[in-house]
Amino acid sequence: MNLLINWIILTLGVLGTAYILPGVSVGGFWAAFITALVLGVVNAVIKPILLFLTLPINILTLGLFTFVINALLILLVSAIVPGFSVVNFWWALLFSIVITVLVYILNKIVK
Repeated sequence: MNLLINWIILTLGVLGTAYILPGVSVGGFWAAFITALVLGVVNAVIKPILLFLTLPINILTLGLFTFVINALLILLVSAIVPGFSVVNFWWALLFSIVITVLVYILNKIVK
């Protein structure tokens, strides 16, 4: 049940962030729903591998390279999911920051 609630919160975060940012577009609720699913899977499977492989540069930049990894993963999700598009790297970077804050706020409201 907790997984479903987190999935819906992430879906609402994707919809809200796409509404706020003009460089990000979502085709509708179902596109945001699938985007949240793919984003969750990518963050659970690919992100830890990338963080491990880029550990030296991440240490060198004091963790700021994690933002670059997040933006690249969002661009990957944009390439995979039809109905979800991000214009470029900078919009993906801003999308990752805004969605993190928005999902944090929604989690505090719901839980």
